[in-house]
Amino acid sequence: MDCNEARPLLDANADRELPAPDARRVQQHIESCEACRRESENLRTMSHALRTAPYHRAPQSLRSRILAGLPETQSGAEDAGARGVGAEAEQAGRAPAPQPLGGERPRRLGDGLRDRIDRWFGGRSAEGGHGAWGAASRPATPRGVAAPFASGWLLPLVVAFGALAVTVTLNLRRPADFAPFADELVASHVRAQVSGRDIDVISTDRHTVKPWFNGRLDYSPPVEDLAASGFALEGGRLDYLAHRRVAVLVYRYRKHVIDVYVFPQTGGTDGGAPATLAREGYSLAHWDAEGMTWWAITDAAPDALSGLETALKARLAAGSARTESG
Repeated sequence: MDCNEARPLLDANADRELPAPDARRVQQHIESCEACRRESENLRTMSHALRTAPYHRAPQSLRSRILAGLPETQSGAEDAGARGVGAEAEQAGRAPAPQPLGGERPRRLGDGLRDRIDRWFGGRSAEGGHGAWGAASRPATPRGVAAPFASGWLLPLVVAFGALAVTVTLNLRRPADFAPFADELVASHVRAQVSGRDIDVISTDRHTVKPWFNGRLDYSPPVEDLAASGFALEGGRLDYLAHRRVAVLVYRYRKHVIDVYVFPQTGGTDGGAPATLAREGYSLAHWDAEGMTWWAITDAAPDALSGLETALKARLAAGSARTESG
């Protein structure tokens, strides 16, 4: 895939809307093309900013300006049609259509648009009752009804309370700070398993996997084979996480795959997340060691990740001790 093919797909790829094969091809191109990589990062940044931007309700002054700019002249065609219908009704001996009561003026050109604006803003027409929420078209407000309900603010209040309930529910279900990163981590793991591209370098020997990352990353990830502890190193791959290329070490625990994402500590990806958590049926764990942040994910029980973390930290500590003694 070249730039001409990849550029039209960058938007959908940033929003994770592409099928797995297309997403894999686009990602492979992004990893080899600096210009498309920057464009993809810009799209992801903009998408995140739009999703997290606060919502501002349009001010009442905007509604007033829109209504003031609508035409006020009566439609001649509507008047002629109304007069013709009334004359035909009189000749046929039928009662003419009832006329508006209480001095309400007839509908004019633009009134339908005014009605829609009134419904959108949840208020009444500035001209006193010709809109859908006007006094002449709704029943009189009973005595004792609170002022917000009487002035047409019922709908905005219901929407506001509904939004508040949804926000509280989401906050209870997932901490907002690290939720986007955890979602991206799960999506990366699932995408790799579904696409079949879960391993770029196949090996159970750390001396094959570690050199493979040289030149492909701007850092050197520690690589340890933990087969003696029940976690065999099957290989590694490159992935794109938190707007950067990262190393992924692939371990096998019994019949389960464990992806371990390794990248330098930045302090901005865990967002105060607990050391272990569950997400969409997957177990996740993270820790810091050797100047790196480690995120592990699997469909096995959380105990598997605890065992891997313990074994890995022990091997890393032993390696550091040998280096210092040497």
